[in-house]
Amino acid sequence: MVKASLFATCLVDQLYPGVAKSAVSLLRRLGVEVDFPVGQTCCGQPAFNSGYMGQAMPLAVRWLDLFQESEYVVTPSGSCTAMLKVFIPGMLRHDAALAQRARDLALRTYELSQFLVGVLKVADVGASFSGRVTYHPSCHLLRELRASAEPQRLIRAVRGAEYVEMENAGECCGFGGTFSVKYPDISTAILEGKLAAIEAARADALVACDMGCLMHIGGAMRRRGMKARPMHLAELLDSK
Repeated sequence: MVKASLFATCLVDQLYPGVAKSAVSLLRRLGVEVDFPVGQTCCGQPAFNSGYMGQAMPLAVRWLDLFQESEYVVTPSGSCTAMLKVFIPGMLRHDAALAQRARDLALRTYELSQFLVGVLKVADVGASFSGRVTYHPSCHLLRELRASAEPQRLIRAVRGAEYVEMENAGECCGFGGTFSVKYPDISTAILEGKLAAIEAARADALVACDMGCLMHIGGAMRRRGMKARPMHLAELLDSK
């Protein structure tokens, strides 16, 4: 049996716990033995992105300590997975022992869609959804992890779902983590194009693999009364 440890991420743990529940339900339905290291905290990405390496470093080491024995680490976030697989090994490069541990664990760490398609070798997970679905590929997922085909394969296999590709889908939504806080006017201006594309797709659900993007886009959608429902990929794949 495949064993995986779930790294929930801060946004999911604090604001969207249903995404973690859906991820666990989905993985268990596919025969994965899932555990949840209860001592997990932030991976250090907000501090790292803001240039606070001294604050990010202890969080990175804590992640290594907590998940060192995991067969696989699965996380429902492209940006956090990029932090774990790409940026933490680089950040720890001046300590040979820590850097090696980080590289070894990075090889066993996967974003959810990449784990399903690349490790479990599944696309049809038995999900069903009635309506039009469009997809937003978050920046870290698309550019750092090179995950473009996996989420779309999983969405296309959902029974009853009509997949509609969004115009200029690969463009940023303007969130960018702390970017949206530091530069709200620029962030909002970038978001306008994404909202227009969602409207044009006439979608019932907007699916993404990062709750940061969905929080950013979904808040604007609700304020405008748009009909599309923001959904994490895990929630879509756990629907029946």
